[in-house]
Amino acid sequence: MLNADALSQLRQLKSDIKDNKVVFPGTVKATNGRFGFVALDEGRDVFLPPEEMQKVLPGDRVNVTEHEIEKGKTQGEVEEVLETHLTTFVGRYLVRGKGHFVAPDTPGINRWIFIPPKERKGAQPDDYIYCQIHRHPFKDGKGQARVLRIIGKAGEPGIERSFTLASFDLADTWPEPVLQQANKLSEESLASEFDGRDDRTDQPYVTIDSPGTQDMDDALMATPNATGWTLSIAIADPTAVIQPGSPAEEEAFNRATAIYFPGEPLPMLPDAISTRLCSLMPDVKRLALVCDLQVNNDGSLGDYQFHRAVIQSRGKLSYDLVAHLIEGREDDEIKALPDTVANSLDQLHQAATALRKWRDEHALLSADRPEFRLRLDENKRIRVIEPSVQNEAHRLVEECMVAANRCAADFLQQRGEGLFIQHSGLRDDRAENIRKLLEDHAPHLADVDAGSAQGFKTLMKQSGELEAEVPVKSILSRQLARAELGFEAAPHQGMGLPAYTTFTSPLRKFSDFYVHRLIKAALWETPIKPLNPQQLEALQASQIRARQAANALEAWLKSDYAKSLTEEAMAGTISRTMPSGFFVRLDSNGLEGFVNCKDLDGKYSFDPVTLRLIHNKNGRIFQLDQRVEVCFSGVDDERRQINFKLMNAESIPATGDNGND
Repeated sequence: MLNADALSQLRQLKSDIKDNKVVFPGTVKATNGRFGFVALDEGRDVFLPPEEMQKVLPGDRVNVTEHEIEKGKTQGEVEEVLETHLTTFVGRYLVRGKGHFVAPDTPGINRWIFIPPKERKGAQPDDYIYCQIHRHPFKDGKGQARVLRIIGKAGEPGIERSFTLASFDLADTWPEPVLQQANKLSEESLASEFDGRDDRTDQPYVTIDSPGTQDMDDALMATPNATGWTLSIAIADPTAVIQPGSPAEEEAFNRATAIYFPGEPLPMLPDAISTRLCSLMPDVKRLALVCDLQVNNDGSLGDYQFHRAVIQSRGKLSYDLVAHLIEGREDDEIKALPDTVANSLDQLHQAATALRKWRDEHALLSADRPEFRLRLDENKRIRVIEPSVQNEAHRLVEECMVAANRCAADFLQQRGEGLFIQHSGLRDDRAENIRKLLEDHAPHLADVDAGSAQGFKTLMKQSGELEAEVPVKSILSRQLARAELGFEAAPHQGMGLPAYTTFTSPLRKFSDFYVHRLIKAALWETPIKPLNPQQLEALQASQIRARQAANALEAWLKSDYAKSLTEEAMAGTISRTMPSGFFVRLDSNGLEGFVNCKDLDGKYSFDPVTLRLIHNKNGRIFQLDQRVEVCFSGVDDERRQINFKLMNAESIPATGDNGND
């Protein structure tokens, strides 16, 4: 038995060891397996074995020590948790024996978490639940959770949407102060703002949208002049009735954007504002921020001005109706249009054609890709997937919106401050692979400076015209950086423009709403609550979360719908490749499914330069844009991923070492 002196010396020794430890701060990164990593602040990763990952949660800020386990290999040991960010999550309620658990549906938590008796809220097996971490697992690797809310059961109508909202912490109800603010607004509220605005109620503005659209942001008209056209784009003006810093503006900032979930969108502003009082409905007076701009005969932009106005739309027209008018069809609905509206639509089409021609020559156009619309049944699951055809009316509206947004960007750029959408082109971390790609498959483009705006534009234009062994433009397009919001003007390389912003969807996007504030503050000294860098970062994060939520819900609905597919051959195109396999997009309905290399004969290697999968022996190749035939082979319910089995593929010759260059 140790005496007092020995115990004191032992305690001192332990203290000395602790004091001499070298600890590294970092952030926990989870994987699909039971192990993980800590991304150290100094810029490298430290491996965390499963027993250490049991003690932490994804995103935790921790201090770790690093230990050598064998020659040249180290692993981390978590010394303390500094901060934890994952506080709430969703999952499925499980009972195993006497234990009650939640199986999290959160990336990186690959274990069940115990729910103590007092924290179960009456949840039943297989309920989807919204939970909170009740006890962090750091001390013994055994965390606990409490049930905050029961979301529902699998199979219930609309459970997919409810679960997705909870997964991404998206609100489906309005805070009471927001409802009170919206409900106080009326037609009289709008009328009180008419003074001092241009009266444009006699002008033939029309909205062009899908038949079901209620939150109409924009109305258009055009008139010819000596050198082209005067294009007038009237944009809904919610900033006129929503005060800076008010509950509705704060909630719009938090939501960042309307999310167009299949069947039931999640709006950014309450219906009283977005679909009634501020929507540019026909035959009623509405407030608008109008951009009048000169479109020259060659499609270039001339002078522009912004005006606060009152307009009265002459009609809510569908894309199909306007497309039929452009095509010269004559039906009863077209014949019923007033001459002033029909003439304006004809001028709009001419102006939009010139604008598109200019962009095709001097900027970059996005390639048309088949789109599909999900139609849901009474249980809020996919009944049918229909093609959504982009016609001339869609292109007309697109060109008008891009032109107006270019004017807004130019206006803010001249002031030296604003809110811009910046796109830097290709990802910096892919520069070496891109250089090698061009050297091997487009040597005449190898010296192009892909990092410059002009170089990127040249690269994208000329690569689209190549007849090469590999689809160079598609490979480049898979390695683009993400567009970002910024206070400073910078090129939008994806569009081939020196600066770009958007203000044409203020009912649906907070960034557009805020650009209205900026323009009106500059021209008419209206009040504004400026965003700071932290708020800009939060706004962008909210936009990303909204996109992820929409994608997650669509993936769930599509994976359930895919279960009704037969094993018949279906034609499609390879849309993505990776070391483990490739995704195929079906021609008939746009569904994407995964073909795993493990299900193919032999072994394949992945080429990060050409994004090809190449058979190690016979040289068979799978690459982007390749046509294949597949059949349905099942669904990975955990990942909500559709799986396909390859039935047939166009033959692509082997290259390089296989002697078939």
